[in-house]
Amino acid sequence: MVKLTIDLIARGTSGYTKKKRDETMPQYLRRLTHLYLEDKNIDEVGEDLALCRNLIVLYLYDNSLAKIPLLHHNCNLTHLYLQNNGISKIENLSSLTRLTKLYLGGNKITVLEGLEKQEHLQELHFENQHLPPGEKLLFDPRSLRKLAKSLQVLNVSGNNLDSFTDLECLKNLNQLMATDNNLNDMKELAHILGQWTCMCRLELMGNPICHKAKYRDRVIIMSQKLAVLDGKEITETSRQFLRNWHASKETQKKRHDEFIRQGMPTEISELSGSKSFPQMKVKPRPLAEVPGYLMPGLPRKQFDELLAKNRLDDNDLKTFQRANKTRSGVLRTKLPDIQTVRFLSSGMPAHSGLKTI
Repeated sequence: MVKLTIDLIARGTSGYTKKKRDETMPQYLRRLTHLYLEDKNIDEVGEDLALCRNLIVLYLYDNSLAKIPLLHHNCNLTHLYLQNNGISKIENLSSLTRLTKLYLGGNKITVLEGLEKQEHLQELHFENQHLPPGEKLLFDPRSLRKLAKSLQVLNVSGNNLDSFTDLECLKNLNQLMATDNNLNDMKELAHILGQWTCMCRLELMGNPICHKAKYRDRVIIMSQKLAVLDGKEITETSRQFLRNWHASKETQKKRHDEFIRQGMPTEISELSGSKSFPQMKVKPRPLAEVPGYLMPGLPRKQFDELLAKNRLDDNDLKTFQRANKTRSGVLRTKLPDIQTVRFLSSGMPAHSGLKTI
């Protein structure tokens, strides 16, 4: 185990803040703004860190800290990285009133609390706490109410959450990472997204809710400004298309309900979902009667005798042509076919249904 010392602090600075030749160690430590003390196996911070009065960013992740160190002398801190330690409770942060980013993921914290003094906190990363089996992360309402105005980014992935209800007051959230939880209520999500009017990035992969029918389409319709869902960008074209589709479905549903209210048949009013209009059964119209006289059929023998009797020779055809010529010698009509001439020559009555030429 390692205790934080002045020598370790001096080696945890960047190359841009080297100690000057004529500078004392306390003067040098007071000038530091960033400390990189990650992955040093540190389990105790001690009092030496209090000399870094102007510290703004402190990296203490991937160490062996059992609790948050006392940092009341480092009140200028804005970024604090404490993920992947053994911390079991949020404490000793009341003096850090300028914090804007706090990283506490990968610890053993069971209750999100102790943040009542963090009025300027914008990002809170609280993912993958090592919780007792069967338990979920709990939220202190007092801390959440205090964070409601400032918090914009929240990461609570991997904490066995099954509800968003406790987070409803965080109305200024624009990014929420809640992957690998037990969220499954689409109606609750719709209500919460109606409250989070600034939400532009939402990560929900690994939750049962992602297996709901048309999950992505429904979430896009629920939110007003959502630009990224589960790592995939949402274009304005797709958003507008889904909104128009949803509006059309709502109109059909209202029309369906109106039909039902008026007592109309359900076959006509069934307009919602993927069901289409039922096909109407049309009663076939009777065939129109054919005007004119239809000659009755004749036995085969009588029909052959009639044809033989009325067969014309070449002289009969020439006679018919001469009768239809004008004085100028031009035929007034086209020549009839031979069968028509035969019937006309036989003296058939005009009402027989055959048109004269």
